[in-house]
Parts: sequence; C-alpha cells; structure tokens
Amino acid sequence: MSTPNGFPQHSRVCLTRSVEGGAVQDLQAKKAGKAAKKEAGGDGAPPKIGTPISETLKFLPEELKANMKIRSITPRPPRKPRLERAASLDEKSWRKWRRFRTSQESLTDPNETSSSNGSLQEASPSPPTRGRASPCNPCCQQDSLHSSPDALEASPGGKSKGGASDLGKRASEISSAFGGLLRGKAFAGGKPRLSQIMPARPLPPMELNVASHSLRTANRIDSDCLDYRHYSQHKFGRVSSSLSDSRLQGNGTLYDSCSTDSMKSTFSVLTPIRAKDVRSRSYLEGSLLASGALMGAEELSRYFPDRNMGIFVATWNMQGQKELPVNLDDFLLPTDPDFAQDMYVIGVQEGCPDRREWEIRLQETLGPHYVQLHSAAHGVLYLSVFIRRDLIWFCSEVEYATVTTRIVSQIKTKGALGISFTFFGTSFLFITSHFTSGDSKVNERKLDYNKTIQALTLPKNVPDTNPYRSSSSDVTTRFDEVFWFGDFNFRLNKDRETVDSILNQHPDTDVSRLLVYDQLTSEMSRGSIFKGFQEADIHFRPSYKFDIGKDSYDSTSKQRTPSYTDRVVFRSRYKDDIQAVKYSSCPVIRTSDHRPVFALFRVRVRPGRDNIPLAAGLFDRDLYLIGIRRRATRELLKRRERKDQRSSSICSIS
Repeated sequence: MSTPNGFPQHSRVCLTRSVEGGAVQDLQAKKAGKAAKKEAGGDGAPPKIGTPISETLKFLPEELKANMKIRSITPRPPRKPRLERAASLDEKSWRKWRRFRTSQESLTDPNETSSSNGSLQEASPSPPTRGRASPCNPCCQQDSLHSSPDALEASPGGKSKGGASDLGKRASEISSAFGGLLRGKAFAGGKPRLSQIMPARPLPPMELNVASHSLRTANRIDSDCLDYRHYSQHKFGRVSSSLSDSRLQGNGTLYDSCSTDSMKSTFSVLTPIRAKDVRSRSYLEGSLLASGALMGAEELSRYFPDRNMGIFVATWNMQGQKELPVNLDDFLLPTDPDFAQDMYVIGVQEGCPDRREWEIRLQETLGPHYVQLHSAAHGVLYLSVFIRRDLIWFCSEVEYATVTTRIVSQIKTKGALGISFTFFGTSFLFITSHFTSGDSKVNERKLDYNKTIQALTLPKNVPDTNPYRSSSSDVTTRFDEVFWFGDFNFRLNKDRETVDSILNQHPDTDVSRLLVYDQLTSEMSRGSIFKGFQEADIHFRPSYKFDIGKDSYDSTSKQRTPSYTDRVVFRSRYKDDIQAVKYSSCPVIRTSDHRPVFALFRVRVRPGRDNIPLAAGLFDRDLYLIGIRRRATRELLKRRERKDQRSSSICSIS
C-alpha cells in the first residue's frame, strides 16, 4: 500500500519514527515527485549502514548528481561541562538519557499519522532514545532503508519550483537521514554513547615517538636509563613484561615504550640474567676475566663503569670526651661534593668511653644505605669501615692488627691499628695512629712510624695481589692502596705570636706561610718518614689546639701553638690510582680540642680473582638495626617538634 506521495506506508511510518526522520520530508513537491518517479530507474542497490555520503550518492541518478550542491559539514566539539554537584557515572548517564528522551518527546508526536504538509516536528531531527520500543520491527526498519533511496530519487526528479536549491537541500536531508539511523543504532546498547564525530578533512600525520622530556622528568627517570630497554633487548634477548602496558596496546592508543616505562616506573635497574648464565656460572675458579666471575671485569663494570670508587677517610682525636656531638652530618656528609662516597673509614684517637655508642651514631648518620663491614679497637684507638650495602659481596675477609708504641702505659693511648681487605682485585690497608706528643719529639714520632710498618702483621690469610712488589719489612708495600691517618702530633716550629699573626692576616685558605714551619712536611721531603706517601694540599686552619666549645685557640696559661697534628696521607703501587678530591676539617664540631679532619678520594679499582677468602656479605647486623631505629626515632621527634612549634605560635598585632 502506498501513500499519495508514492512512498510505501510502512516505510513512511518507520522514517517518521526514526531518529533523523526529517530527511525524507518536503512532501509539498507532489508534482515534482510524480515526474521523478517516471524518469528514475530502480536498479540502484540500497546503501549499507556505515557507508559515507560519497558512496551513498552513487545510487542517485546522474541528472540529480549534476544539479545538486553538497554542503560540507564540520563537526562541532563537545560543549564544556557545567559546574555541578559531583555525581557518579551511572547518575550522569541517566541524566543524559532522560534529557534525550524529553527532547524527543517534545519534538515528535507519538500519535502523529501521515500528513500532506510538513511540520516542525517532522522537519527537526530528534535525538535517539534509549530503552524505548521502536514503533516498527527490525524488518520494517530494513524495508524502510531499502525503499528510501528509490522513493527519494523519485521526489526530486522533476524540475519544478524548487530547482537546484531544492536538490541541495534534499542531498543534505539524505545525509542527515542515514546519519541519524547510524546514531540510532549506536544507542541500541546498554548505555548511551555519543555519536562518532568524523573530521571534515584528514588529520595531519602524528609522530610515532610521543615520549616527552617533561614526562620523564616528572616521574624522575634517569636519562641514562631511558635506552636500557633497547640495550637489554640487544644484549640479553628478552625484556621484562612490565616494560609494556597491555591496556595502552589493547585499545589502539598510540604510545611510546619510554613514556609507558616512565608512567609505570616498575622496571628494575638490575641487569637481567639469562637462565643459561645462571646454570653455567660458578665461582671460586680463580678466573680474572672469565664471564660471570664474581670479582671479574664484567661484574666490576656493572657497578663501576669508570673503574673508580669514592672513599671518605677521616681522623679525629676526641680527647676522651663522653659527650658526643649532637649532629655528625657536617662531618660525614659534607655538602661539597653533592654525592656520598662508596666507602667510609673513620679513625678515632682518645675515643669516648662507650665505643659501641660511637659506632651506633656513625650508623645512624650514614643511614640504611651503608653497613659496617668491620670495626676494631686498640685501647682508645677506634677504626670503623662502612661500605654501601650492595658492595659487601665483593669484599674479602677483613683482617686487622695492632701495634703498641708505649709499653709503659697500662691504657693503650699511643700506637697503631690497621684493617686490611681486598675489594674486587684491589687490596686496601687503612691505618690509624697516635704518635708521641710534644713539640720537640720529632725523632720519637719517627720511631713510632718505623715500628708500625715493621710490626703490623698484615695480610694474614688474604693473598697479596702483587707479591713481587712487596717487602717483609714494610707493611705498606704489601697492599695496592694504603691510607694512613691519625693524630701524628707533628707541630709548627714557630712561636705562638708569629702563628697568630699569620692566621690573622690570612684567616681562611691561604696557609702556605704556616706550612713552611710544619714538621711533617719537612720530614716527608727528606724521606725520613712516610716514604712513598703523598698528602693533598692543605687549605684549612690548624686543627689543634682549640678551647672546647669555642673557635679560639688555646687561651690557657700554656698557650700552645696551633698546629696541623691531624693528617691524612696515602700511597699506591700504581701511579695515579688515587686522586684527592677534597682535604678539609670540620670546624662546627667543638666537643674536643681537636677538629676532625677528612679527605675524599677517587680510587681506581681493578678486577680480581674469586679464589680468595670471601666475606660473603658479612656485616654488623645488630648495629645496622639499632642505627636505623635511632634514625627513624630522631626523624619522628623532629616532626613532632615542628608540629608543636606551629601549634604553639602566637600572632601579635602591633
């Protein structure tokens, strides 16, 4: 059955009820429709859902295509959301659906039947509805789609009053009709969705690499580690599954692996180990360059690519004071340079009565990144070695020995204490000493030195890395790197007034005029002591003798001359293996008449062999736990004090 306009009745009803039903209206041109029906052919196939408008126009007659004018439609961006009360996603979806349904009911009359003239409800497209029964079945909808093109071709075929303008209008209506049907199908699911907006022209090409420097910086990704994924792929042939985000890959989003890594930040910096390497890897073979050797070159390059490590060496005569400094940060962790060292070696003369408390304070200051590899004592001489916790596996067994230079005294206040071990393939010896005191006792101090190098029995079980360059009469020749530090008690051969005058003229760094009178400098230049040793340039004030708690030198009746009694010297088997980075004192610690003196070094490390007695990660666990607990407690107290200060602050209005 057909209507007076030539459309089938069921197609008329379906298109009127459809989302964009106004596309086939304009029923006023009856005569033009009859004439077009005679001329138009019926062999065109109906367009499929989802075809673009250009494909749809292929089914129109050639005469219609030649006369119509197609308007380009530019999609509009979605409106900015209004400020409203925070609502859940389901509530927002329900509001949108309710708004669409209300607008459709207001624009389309459900009781409307066929009409010969258009109306606002017929001409205006209405949004699709959700959860509403369609007035016709799916078969009816399909029939309407098949019959629509033929009927539409018949209508504009006549050349009546509308002319070309009517043809352009009808082409726009065809586009709206099919677009409305597509959008109506999109809303047939469980939740309402916005219709797909197609761009008016092709989008510009996008770069494949969308990783941004700011994204990496915001996630604190080290620039040196950005290419590690490609490096591991090339070298190890596999990458952890955490390198890619399946959610980003699955939805077709353009992504970059570096950006994904920086957002997730879960990839370990540890080098992946192949399973076959774990199977074939064996230690204690004595190999120097074999792949997988614990002390070998490959393992060394992983931790020290430049084969250099940082060492902090310090000496301090505590004068036997029970009171320890409140804060040791300025001593152990100076702000220059910016980075902490790999190893900390601290020697103490005339140490405090509670040695354990002193070690706990050191652990508390250095924090959880360091562990105490070994500590030893000889009377009131203390020596502690701390190392980064991930480096303890590359140390040999630690050995120590002592020498007493004052036999008469029951309390061993003068003497030497040495600790030795091998790190990778480099052997280290650290000696702290307290030589004879007195301005004129230079020969006694040289005797103390000679006795120490002869009587210090090291190494014991750990083999010498180069026995051909060792001497049985000098312990310092049996190690690759030797650091000797302590209270050597060498003085300035000048009266107090002259020294004070020089210090007043050059208060800070220019102390070259004072070093002319230094006993140790002159003896080392003669070769009578510390043979083969070097000392970094001195640019700090004399470390002895201060009034306790003050920055002034001895103001008692003795008026002792300020002197450089606390020193750090070093020697190496190989030229330029040790580079001094900094040599200074710590003037903020005033609990003793001596100021602490420290030096920072860069030391070259060589690969070694596995067939040596290994420490196997041994460290002082109890000290570590106590120090970390103390550190956490201290931080909590600081936060509580700051909170109390803020809460108890009083504002005054003047």
